[in-house]
Amino acid sequence: MMKRAALMTIAMALMAGTAWAKLPAPPPMNDEQKVKAEAVKTKAAEDAKKEAGLLAKYQDKAADSYKKGKAKGGAGAASPKARK
Repeated sequence: MMKRAALMTIAMALMAGTAWAKLPAPPPMNDEQKVKAEAVKTKAAEDAKKEAGLLAKYQDKAADSYKKGKAKGGAGAASPKARK
């Protein structure tokens, strides 16, 4: 039973490899497609930069809130051992 499963796995892996090997190469991009791809790449980079800025802003906000709670001796200052 185990030999049969191993043989089937090997056979399927070999067939998958040949299927991928037969895929044609994508056609070269024309100038219009290159411009479009560059625009998409630029927009993605801008969006990532914006997201990183927002993440930093909210991380700073959370850290400030934690520090204020710790200074007051509030619930945010309690250590995990103290809560038990």
